[in-house]
Amino acid sequence: MTHTQRILAAAVITVFFTGASVMASAEDRSSPAPSLLGIQSSLRVIAQKVRPAVVEINVTEIVKTQAPSFDSPFNWFFNQDQGGGQGNQRNFRQSGLGSGIIVKRAGDTVYVLTNNHVVDKATDVSVRLNDGRTFKAKVAGTDPRKDIALVSFTTREKVALADLGDSNELEVGDIVLAVGNPLGFESSVTMGMVSALGRRGPQGGAGSFTDYIQTDAAINQGNSGGALVNIDGQVIGINTWIAAPSGGNVGLGFAIPINNARSAIDQFITKGRVAYGWLGALIGDAQDSSVPQQAADLRVGANGGALVLGLYRGSPADKAGLAPGDVVTAVDATRVSDANQLTQAIGSLAAGKVASLSIIRSGEKMTLSVRIGERDAQDAVAQPKNLWPGMTVIGITGQVREQAGLAQNVNGVVVVSLVDQKTPAGIAGIKPGDVITAVNGVSVRNVFDYYKALNQGKGRRVTFQIVRNGTDISIGL
Repeated sequence: MTHTQRILAAAVITVFFTGASVMASAEDRSSPAPSLLGIQSSLRVIAQKVRPAVVEINVTEIVKTQAPSFDSPFNWFFNQDQGGGQGNQRNFRQSGLGSGIIVKRAGDTVYVLTNNHVVDKATDVSVRLNDGRTFKAKVAGTDPRKDIALVSFTTREKVALADLGDSNELEVGDIVLAVGNPLGFESSVTMGMVSALGRRGPQGGAGSFTDYIQTDAAINQGNSGGALVNIDGQVIGINTWIAAPSGGNVGLGFAIPINNARSAIDQFITKGRVAYGWLGALIGDAQDSSVPQQAADLRVGANGGALVLGLYRGSPADKAGLAPGDVVTAVDATRVSDANQLTQAIGSLAAGKVASLSIIRSGEKMTLSVRIGERDAQDAVAQPKNLWPGMTVIGITGQVREQAGLAQNVNGVVVVSLVDQKTPAGIAGIKPGDVITAVNGVSVRNVFDYYKALNQGKGRRVTFQIVRNGTDISIGL
């Protein structure tokens, strides 16, 4: 434990548990208690260390909007760009503001880490330092998958660099400070705690390749890209988004762990982009709350894992021998409890690296070695026609039977969706709502039977016995 941590820990214990600092005698009430002075001194040290390394990022973007086709004197009043309009469209210059963290310097070039959503549409970028110095900047690289970006500017002058910590050491209850420029109030510092770790981002939003630190330190618009720091003044997160029905802070702020951005900094500088590892498998959650029976049917227990729903032929997963129905529980030493964690674990690996996958297949534990591919270099392989089999299925429960109107004597698995009409399943004519009762003549009663029979037919024609609207049909892939 560091000196700062000891001071804060002792002060917090004294203030919140014994109350000794607050319940001072009448004679002592004219001056602050020693423990409160310790807290104040420690927070000052942290703020003085961090604020110079957190900057304000100002951006301008061109927004196209519909406007009257005739010239209007109001165009000048509202500062519309007269040269950019075509027909009924006019171009507006829209300003935006965010925060950033100075993370690296190479010669006269200074690099600032921020969020992708702060700068992704910017045509002009400037960086304003804590002491008021302002520099014209440019975007060195963006990555919407993690919602991070790197901005650079040049100067021979001295600038402060942030001290990057280890976000893996964080625990729920740790004291943290958020530093940024909320609503344009530059270099603001707020304090809170780590409320939770490993949070998922908004459904369908940016940042699918990272998890988040949840904090109740006040974060508002303009804090995006700013620093979340520990009590040693080390940056352990990048403030990114808030859950706020009203649009303002309600104590639900989220930050990208700094460890999830470390490798991206160097890749932005050398490549201008972030390269992600690629497995080549369509995946879902083995333990899915919407399909409560699935984990039991797959015989994976309460730990869950990432369920392989399909494979791209010729992909790293296919070459390694992975099969539909396999449940991935670990990548090297990283435990995997759901599809999101597998995506992040594989994405963090470099192309060409050989990784060890711990899987459960037909109830048996196995280990496979896979050579990771690069996600953005797989266009030829990642085609719908190469995705086997190209459909997702679930077991039949009482609720499913009732909703689908299935007779009591119909057993098997129900096709809930096709990934694409151009997948093998789509081309063959399989449809959502079909009930697969047998694969290659082997009876199917649940997802365990389905995947086991499907994999026995790998590499040759597979025939499905299907019940569709009460009629028995046979379809081959």
